[in-house]
Amino acid sequence: MGFKLVIVPPNTQPDWPEKIRAAVPDCEVRMFDHSDAAMDDIEDADAAYGTLSPELLSRAKRLRWLQAPAAAPPVGYYYQELIESDVVVTNQREIYNDHIGAHIMAFLLAFARGFHRYIPQQMNRHWEQHRDLDSIVYLPEATALIVGVGGIGGEAARLCAAFGMTVLGVDPRRPEAPPSLKSLHRPESLHEILPEADFVIMTVPHTPQTEKMMAAREFRLMKRTAYLINIGRGGCVVLDDLADAIQSGEIAGAGLDVFQVEPLPADHPLWTMPGVLITPHVAGIGPYLQDRRTELLIDNCVRFNEGRELRNIVDKANWF
Repeated sequence: MGFKLVIVPPNTQPDWPEKIRAAVPDCEVRMFDHSDAAMDDIEDADAAYGTLSPELLSRAKRLRWLQAPAAAPPVGYYYQELIESDVVVTNQREIYNDHIGAHIMAFLLAFARGFHRYIPQQMNRHWEQHRDLDSIVYLPEATALIVGVGGIGGEAARLCAAFGMTVLGVDPRRPEAPPSLKSLHRPESLHEILPEADFVIMTVPHTPQTEKMMAAREFRLMKRTAYLINIGRGGCVVLDDLADAIQSGEIAGAGLDVFQVEPLPADHPLWTMPGVLITPHVAGIGPYLQDRRTELLIDNCVRFNEGRELRNIVDKANWF
């Protein structure tokens, strides 16, 4: 059959045209270093990869499929014209599961064993053994609440269960709980479940429904000994409310890889607050990502050419 594919940044690979043509010989592939250069070629393109501006989309008269360049692209990727169009959008969810799952467990184990106390001591060359058992979270008696049980949340649930933890989940779309979950709940039950958790693990994308979903009210419902871990999207957690909750002792601390504003402003109190571990939006970094991104794109190219259902179709109105 054959079709025309236009590729624009970000997260592109120089060998994609060759690999795509090897899988779909009749495919015409045009790749550009920046989106403005694609203004003419997008007019008769059947498919595209990358970030399309409203102007680029308006020129795309034949476009039927757009491959997003990330699992959850930045806010603004799904603008109204794209949402209302007939273009099918697919994303790159599932390629980060193992890397981000490991990052979640790094935070969780650090809190469980008191590393958030010992790391500052090391920086100050200070030797102090904390022997109070209240500073230890015994995982076989602890509960993790996974907010967002997709690929990443499912992997985090599996790892938590492997350490003997009780795992609860909240998800709006998953039809049934995976084996590692004790129970699965809908988002409207979040407030009922928060008091049960020793670790609240946020893996949700930023959508209209998840924006600011963890704020002052939610922190007041958590255990005073509980920790928040956010590796999903920064817009889901109100940082100033979180800082207030930790400062006042409403919760014990937080492990954060994503933030409402990135980089996190240098004067924000979370930087130096006891009980807080910060990484600079690196949870998804790991080997094989480009291989997985390439495999997903090529597979969807083959499916599109053959008229089969694409992988990772997005609910555009909800951005995921």
